[in-house]
Amino acid sequence: MIFISRWDALLFIKGAVMNNNFNKMTVFQTVILFILFSFPPCCLSFQYANLHQNCCFNSFLADKNATLKDHVTSLANSPEMVGWMKKIRREIHKNPELAYEELATSSLVRRELEGMGIKFRWPVAKTGVVAAVGSGNPPFVALRADMDALPIQELAEPEHKSQVDGKMHACGHDAHTAMLLGAARILQELRNCLQGTVVLLFQPAEERGEGAKDMIREGVLKDVDAIFGVHMIHRYPSGTVASRPGEFLAGCGSFKAIIKGKGGHAAAPQIAIDPILAAAVSIISLQNIISRETDPLDSQVVSVSIVQAGTAHNVIPESATIAGTYRAFGRKSFYALRKRIEEVIKAQAAVLRCSAEIDFDGKEHPTLPPTVNDERIYEHVRRVSNVIVGEENTELATMFTGSEDFASYLEEIPGCFLLLGIRNEKIGAVYPPHSPHYTIDEDVLPIGAALHATFAYSYLRNLSKNCSNSSC
Repeated sequence: MIFISRWDALLFIKGAVMNNNFNKMTVFQTVILFILFSFPPCCLSFQYANLHQNCCFNSFLADKNATLKDHVTSLANSPEMVGWMKKIRREIHKNPELAYEELATSSLVRRELEGMGIKFRWPVAKTGVVAAVGSGNPPFVALRADMDALPIQELAEPEHKSQVDGKMHACGHDAHTAMLLGAARILQELRNCLQGTVVLLFQPAEERGEGAKDMIREGVLKDVDAIFGVHMIHRYPSGTVASRPGEFLAGCGSFKAIIKGKGGHAAAPQIAIDPILAAAVSIISLQNIISRETDPLDSQVVSVSIVQAGTAHNVIPESATIAGTYRAFGRKSFYALRKRIEEVIKAQAAVLRCSAEIDFDGKEHPTLPPTVNDERIYEHVRRVSNVIVGEENTELATMFTGSEDFASYLEEIPGCFLLLGIRNEKIGAVYPPHSPHYTIDEDVLPIGAALHATFAYSYLRNLSKNCSNSSC
């Protein structure tokens, strides 16, 4: 990358005049430098073939006054790029892999990154891949895509249907990976103009709720200032995006309580200590947390969905087990709810002479914190969305009780999670995530790639500008 200032241009022209060295080549060079002198400074990368590609989006110099949006969307929507992303997505879709089994998927990601000349680290969190594009220096901004599939038998019938019985990409992670690879290609084209470094996170095991936490433990967020993630959703028409500042998706936790009493014959309950009665009272009391202890405007959920006790109709068992889920949108409410569940079960068990052991850290259902978008990063994402899809296709999302392990990143650094609509009745893309009929509209792949790339590029540019102004 070469930087040419007005002063450099002036000195060159002055030298040529004084030396009276106006051959044809020098005249040509002088004219070019005079043009550069006439406009604000621009970074020129001689890696690209034409001016439209090699100017860092300086509106005074770019061919036909092309903007960042024009350049990124032209790259994202080129027939070659679109066809490539569809091919990538379908290759992943045909070979779905469950959490921490994403060996072929991460191999595909590495293959494509190598082809772009992008350096990466692998394995991270067992099967994850972390890559970087840009200067290699601060500031750093991260983009994330999840890679794992679900243990679901696909009932949809696309040409690229899952070839693995009992496994399916029913949550769009194949598309998320393809879009982030698309963004990687765009950013690699612009790497000489990136005012910092973009970290690309290809994450395993989102569906298990552990992938993001494992990535964080391996240091993927070191020195990262902000993070951005996209998820496909059937609730919105194709090409519409939606998010919201602050509390967005609910935190999700599970609990399992083993209530211990004393077994005995059901004909002589006075000799036994009945854990079933303690379990029943606990279930009722748990509902009082929501109806009598929480603000009606602060939505929370406690659901007991498993009750297990006894094997005979005339025997009081030694123990009873209850299990369920709890959800809340606010981080403070979420962790307070967990505390009250433990207090209520233990207290009700004690009243009925039983004891209780409660597990909140089940391996099959780990705790996911609430997804809370940083308001500043959300505002930046909203502006990027307005540019890429238009204000008419950028919506304020409602809060809903689904959960995402992207929330673990948001507990560490500021960021924003965005929903990308894929609903298209004409092709049957109307089913919710985790449905065996789940289908996506592949026409949104360029949109997702452009959103990722534009967010990262513009965030780094703005952050560098702010740091320059404040001497940070």
